[in-house]
Amino acid sequence: MRRPSPLPPPARSTDAPEPVVREPERMPVAPRREGAPAASAAGPAPADANPTEPIEQVWHLRGRDIGVAPIIPFDVPVRSAEAHAGEAGDEAESESEPGRRWTAREVWAAARGRRRALRREVRRFTARQRRRRRIWLATGAAVVALVLGSIAAAYSPLFSVERITVVGTSGLDAAAVSTVLSGQLGTPMPLVDESAIKAELVRFPLVESYSLEARPPHELIVRIVERTPIGAVPGDAGYTLVDAAGVALSTTPEPPAGTPLLEIQGGPGSAAFEAAGQIFRSLPESLRSQIATISATTPNDVTLTLSDSRAIVWGGTSDTGEKIRAVDRLMSVRPDAAAYDVSSPLAAVVR
Repeated sequence: MRRPSPLPPPARSTDAPEPVVREPERMPVAPRREGAPAASAAGPAPADANPTEPIEQVWHLRGRDIGVAPIIPFDVPVRSAEAHAGEAGDEAESESEPGRRWTAREVWAAARGRRRALRREVRRFTARQRRRRRIWLATGAAVVALVLGSIAAAYSPLFSVERITVVGTSGLDAAAVSTVLSGQLGTPMPLVDESAIKAELVRFPLVESYSLEARPPHELIVRIVERTPIGAVPGDAGYTLVDAAGVALSTTPEPPAGTPLLEIQGGPGSAAFEAAGQIFRSLPESLRSQIATISATTPNDVTLTLSDSRAIVWGGTSDTGEKIRAVDRLMSVRPDAAAYDVSSPLAAVVR
């Protein structure tokens, strides 16, 4: 960037008095000793060349005329010549400005300022590093403390089992299930023994599946899915209530009320029994409650006998939805029919 040229001096008024120019005092010159060379014809020797004049006085009086460059210490910042490139008029201005000698105080002040600036920069950099390190250490310590605190609290008596709630039961006694699982009371939630709970629930044939749900701080919920009995199989010991998988649920000397009798060739475990169980579970409750007997010789020859002696020839397990709609229409149109054949729902037959 170009440095602006100095402003011209203000115009001097003609009425102003002329300034008085006083010549500097000159030190008395000692007389020339005998034998000294005489002054040359060109004129007397300059006062600076007088060997008897003290150099200190010459410096103070004529220092501005002595062309000695100031000594600049190594640690004082100096503008380089490139910084002045392109600035017109700098050389002329520098020639008009007299040289200046750097004093020891100025050199010392510049060095001290540089050391202070360096110390401030070092402190700023190291403080930032320390602050960043403290933040990371504090964050890590907080995470570790949180994890350890959570683990300690979870395995402490603060989160122990104090209440067991059994849900989802209808034919099963929920109080009996809670009693057999009472061994888990007082156990921390993460230490609940699921294998022990499974061993206790196996004693109940009605339990088809179960799930555990921990509800802190002190409640353990046991959700049970009961088996759905499809009928009773007559035998020597009485009537055994079974589900669709053929699992025996209970045995009674008399036929269970509201449960159909199963007259299936091959008994539980056969393909006909599996088809009969699947068909019975897919029926709506309004129709299921009217069934008195389920008979089958093959998987495609399932017959449902209602409590009023009407029969429904169902056939196999295919097209269950169409068969249910066909039975509903036929029973509403011909309620006095003896049998309804819906083995082919698109060509249903009423007898």
